Amino acid sequence: MVEYAPLDIPEDGKLAANITHFARALRKAGLPAGPGRVVDAIRAVEAAGFTSRADFFFTLQACFVNRPEQRAVFAQIFRLYWRDPRYLEHMMSMMLPAIRGVQEERAARAAERRAAEALLDGVARDAPDLPEPEGESEQIEIDAALTMSAEERLRTLDFEQMTTAEMATARRRIARLSLPVPPLKTRRLAADPRGRRPDWRATMRAALRRGGEIERLSWRARRTRWPNLVALCDISGSMSAYSRVVLHFLHSVANEKGAGWAKVHAFTFGTRLTNITRQLGARDVDAALAAAGAEARDWEGGTRIGHCLHVFNRDWSRRVLGSGAVVLLITDGLDRDDPERLAREMERLHLSARRVIWINPLLRWEGFAPRAQGIATMLPHVDCFRAGHNLASLEALADAVADAGDQGEKLRLMQMLAAG
Repeated sequence: MVEYAPLDIPEDGKLAANITHFARALRKAGLPAGPGRVVDAIRAVEAAGFTSRADFFFTLQACFVNRPEQRAVFAQIFRLYWRDPRYLEHMMSMMLPAIRGVQEERAARAAERRAAEALLDGVARDAPDLPEPEGESEQIEIDAALTMSAEERLRTLDFEQMTTAEMATARRRIARLSLPVPPLKTRRLAADPRGRRPDWRATMRAALRRGGEIERLSWRARRTRWPNLVALCDISGSMSAYSRVVLHFLHSVANEKGAGWAKVHAFTFGTRLTNITRQLGARDVDAALAAAGAEARDWEGGTRIGHCLHVFNRDWSRRVLGSGAVVLLITDGLDRDDPERLAREMERLHLSARRVIWINPLLRWEGFAPRAQGIATMLPHVDCFRAGHNLASLEALADAVADAGDQGEKLRLMQMLAAG
């Protein structure tokens, strides 16, 4: 919670410029602070006046914040920019949380680091002159030998806790990830010199061309084909931080050459089902996700998993689940829909697909148990249950797809359900 001290308004008539610099910091931290909102903020401050810091804070928050998860970042940037005269030193300390040795809550720490990055990246040079601190500042020596590798830390860091720079790095790495799949053997046979079944018809035709003499046998082998990949991605409010990253991953898989998938189909669901396969086909990832976001109108809304699965099974199942498709179900399973309907639609999905792999970010929590009704209902109807909250979990997904016997955490959780 922000502490509201008496507001110190500059007397040089640069309040509009300061609000503009403040909005620039918010924009770099990921908040929607465009020129239109800057104009609205200046007009709102002029209308509300400067009677108290609380009024000033909530006036700006009403103009720049439109999602609950943005409040922490806004509060940190507001505190650093409008209150603390030594905010540059404070921001540098935020960039080195291991040196400070303070074990704060992960969400609050990530919000402060994002605020620090945003203010340090191009905004500090435009800020008004600040008084120099009195006395000598303490020097801190860093022993890099005891710190974790930045590469390994990024692999295991939760997507929800990443800073803006870390998320940009993670997206570049995700663009290089692959999801190879082994081909499926069919019942049809084709000519193959390395096959293990003799092709008597081809052998006799060749012999007739040589006067009836058989010089060598012709061989056949079973044909192979590539399966489809079908992704059902939850874009409700509880999944927003992860669904965007997963869609980056699906875009790289859909546009990867030589991955082996016959076709990659992608659907989003929250309160309704949306097919974004065509949108993800764009080569540019930013353009693809922007088009997908415009197509899906239920971003960060509620969740109706049972209803959306019913629509998929009714309208799309026969079109995209043929030829042994693998289904990636990305959701936390927190659903208040009818459990009987959810179980019925999950069973139908499981019977229609070759494999159903459930990716659940909630599995990142130690001691996770299937206590939620939606999770307990869906779990028996999947083949594999895995986490999907960081780079390491997405990299491990390739092993789950390649190994038909991989169950992830399903067996352990099913035992927990059986034990009550």
